Amino acid sequence: MTLQLKVPNLACSACADTITKAIKAVDATATVTADPKTKLVSIETEASEAVVKQAITDAGYSVA
Repeated sequence: MTLQLKVPNLACSACADTITKAIKAVDATATVTADPKTKLVSIETEASEAVVKQAITDAGYSVA
């Protein structure tokens, strides 16, 4: 399933790396593209949307 989430406090490439690692912790096979300019995170994952959002929140970021 493909998710596109808005993460307002995604500010830099280090933030993108942190979010990518958090998502890969819940789904190692996920494909993650995080863009600090648009604040969008695109995820191709087998995990549920709730699990992915929780992983991002646990990493210290908010999901709009």
